[in-house]
Amino acid sequence: MFKMSAQSKPVIIGVTGGSSSGKTTVSRAIYDELANESIMILQQDAYYNDQAEMSMAERKAVNYDHPLAFDTDLLVQQLQQLRQNQSIEVPVYDYTKYTRSPETVHQDPKDVIIVEGILILDDERLRDLMDIKVFVDTDDDIRIIRRIERDIKERQRDLDGIIDQYLTTVKPMYHQFVEPTKRYADLIVPEGGENQVAIDLLTTKIRSILLQKKNGRHE
Repeated sequence: MFKMSAQSKPVIIGVTGGSSSGKTTVSRAIYDELANESIMILQQDAYYNDQAEMSMAERKAVNYDHPLAFDTDLLVQQLQQLRQNQSIEVPVYDYTKYTRSPETVHQDPKDVIIVEGILILDDERLRDLMDIKVFVDTDDDIRIIRRIERDIKERQRDLDGIIDQYLTTVKPMYHQFVEPTKRYADLIVPEGGENQVAIDLLTTKIRSILLQKKNGRHE
């Protein structure tokens, strides 16, 4: 079920699920439970393509729930760098401008890396880098309500636009690309961040892997 990387490598956990499924909540819960460890969260949303050369109308027309909307090559490259104990410059995506910001965030390597996003299990290169793969499974009705609340409050989107985007791209892309990746998951978590049992199981397993790595270094 779970695989172990070489002792010198970090533990990489992939957390995926549909938009507003609760995957960020699950990732944050794991992060908080392991706060005393060397841990970080890397969000796939930061790796949306740079669209600076496109017009605003063209940017808004992009299908952001399709695998081609992401710079997956860069994400794979930077995850490999982190596995090799190298620091990276994480891109910053500006949701108000629908393109990448010129700014980046410096990130040092950590012992535990949580990779979170809707399509992180779609690419075989990413899956092969992960020690534990988690799919957060949440009902469609709950996800659309959460998405409306988030996009209005955090991304300054209007209700009509949110609903139109959900019906034309988010929902069909979920069923075409996201849901099928459930078969790659080591663990399926219903109810998202409310599922404390699943979070406890995950953190216990991660601690066990870290302990084995530490003991291996001392042998």
